[in-house]
Amino acid sequence: MQHLIWNIDPNIFTLGSLQLRWYGLLFVGSFFIGLMIAKWMFKHEGKDDTLLDTILIYIMIGAVVGARLGHCLLYEPDFYLSHPMEIFKVWKGGLASHGGLLGVVIALYIFSKRYNYSLMWLISRTTIPAMLSAAFIRIGNFFNSEILGLPSDKPWAIIFARVDLIPRHPVQLYEAFTYFLIFLLLLEIYKRVSADFATRILPGILLITVFTARFFLEYTKTRQEDYATALPFTTGQMLSIPYVIAGIIWIIWALRSSGKKSF
Repeated sequence: MQHLIWNIDPNIFTLGSLQLRWYGLLFVGSFFIGLMIAKWMFKHEGKDDTLLDTILIYIMIGAVVGARLGHCLLYEPDFYLSHPMEIFKVWKGGLASHGGLLGVVIALYIFSKRYNYSLMWLISRTTIPAMLSAAFIRIGNFFNSEILGLPSDKPWAIIFARVDLIPRHPVQLYEAFTYFLIFLLLLEIYKRVSADFATRILPGILLITVFTARFFLEYTKTRQEDYATALPFTTGQMLSIPYVIAGIIWIIWALRSSGKKSF
């Protein structure tokens, strides 16, 4: 059986020590596309969008710091605690979505306190562009030939020639496609419900859909952590379970509180 051989250079171009990587372009570009979506939502709701650039900076810092620390401390703690300076070398790869989400929430909390914004409103509006960014980032992982899937004989399996010659699940594309569908779902819900209900319901839907998908997609991934547990779950799956539970609780609260005081 013939499989697609993926051997694309992760660098778009190299000029001396300067490199422009597909991952970096997709990562940064996704945030600016998200900014355009956020501007549309602000105008749609008659909100002042003058602070959107500042919000974007907070989100980007929170996402990168949270995702990097999440990967280093949850997936490869032995290595990074022994080599702490490696934590700062983000360009080498290694970002965890679980930590990235937490980092964004913390960043939005700091922003909300400093600029007197509703944290709930900010979180709910961030869910939509965040899912588009997540899809772009997984495509970046695909260009980097990282976050590899398990060996597979499926006709759509891909050989990542920069790693080995084994056909594998293109789990990066599985995730990218899933996140894009969640983006469309959240966007459609946002357009169909009231602003108050969107504030309540969107974060819960994101938590359930994203981390349920993450839980099951882990079955097609190679293990990323450098340690083992006695449980029949990967670290990614164990980290996903609390988020799914939080999402269920969030939606129950959103449905029960519908019609109460707005944010």
